[in-house]
Amino acid sequence: MRRTLADRAVPGRTAVVMTMGALHRGHAALVRAARDRVGADGFVTVTVFVNPLQFGAGEDLDRYPRTLDADLALAREAGADVVFAPAVADMYPGGRPLVGITAGPMGEPLEGASRPGHFDGMLTVVAKLLHLTCPDLAFFGQKDAQQLALIRRMVHDLDFPVEIVGVETVREDDGLALSSRNRYLSPAERETALALSRALFAARDRLAAQQALCARAEATGGTLGRAAALSALGEARLAADAAAVAQAVPGHADAVRAAARIVLDEAARATPPLDLDYLALVDPADFTEVGADHEGDAVLAVAARVGTTRLIDNISLHFGARP
Repeated sequence: MRRTLADRAVPGRTAVVMTMGALHRGHAALVRAARDRVGADGFVTVTVFVNPLQFGAGEDLDRYPRTLDADLALAREAGADVVFAPAVADMYPGGRPLVGITAGPMGEPLEGASRPGHFDGMLTVVAKLLHLTCPDLAFFGQKDAQQLALIRRMVHDLDFPVEIVGVETVREDDGLALSSRNRYLSPAERETALALSRALFAARDRLAAQQALCARAEATGGTLGRAAALSALGEARLAADAAAVAQAVPGHADAVRAAARIVLDEAARATPPLDLDYLALVDPADFTEVGADHEGDAVLAVAARVGTTRLIDNISLHFGARP
């Protein structure tokens, strides 16, 4: 890999997109984003490596799809200059490495609790691939929000000379986040799986509605007295609206969680059912749960199993006025 980089020395910047293969439109978006950033004079590497260190007991390492020929074609079409697809023996010639990177407290909740050791294995291989590909920029999807946050923290804490770039989640027309594991879903399971994105969108809409009510209350000085007056006049709908405005207060985190939970609870009663792993509203800086009066950025993250397939999704939210 280093010889390839030396032989193809270019005047522009270099970028890497790390994948486990089974590439889809989401990966293509990462490659295109990398190409756009480095320009025609830059160099884009795509890595394809199914990393055994980040799979736990009973997970789908053996059945994880491996489609290298199709991956090469997609990477080429999206704008990659080279694909680096090492074998496990190349990456770990002595077997499992004796020294690795640990995720620390940020890796303990959510995915870390559900998949012990996953983030240690992920960070170890990302560190190795950053050393091997020597990029100026590395691109990762925002669908894996906790992974992205941990990689950014590792790069910051360990002084890697690389900029980490997050790319927005790519979704199907019906909202399902693209994932290599989606191919495991039956038609009925896929319908149930749509609850993940529907829950996130319901939460986003609830937050927007709550913020709009607060803005109206601040602008108009709505009072419960006006609501009562409207009610006395028989204007039930206007009275209800006025009451909602008068009672609007900052602190929407609980309402956001509740809106998402309603959708997920309904999906738990579907056939086949959605088996919720977690729903969490967290601070993107450290992935700790935010309080009811949180202001600033947050990530609403969800993970669930439908049939034998485990899926994750998330959405970025902002509480309070934009700076």
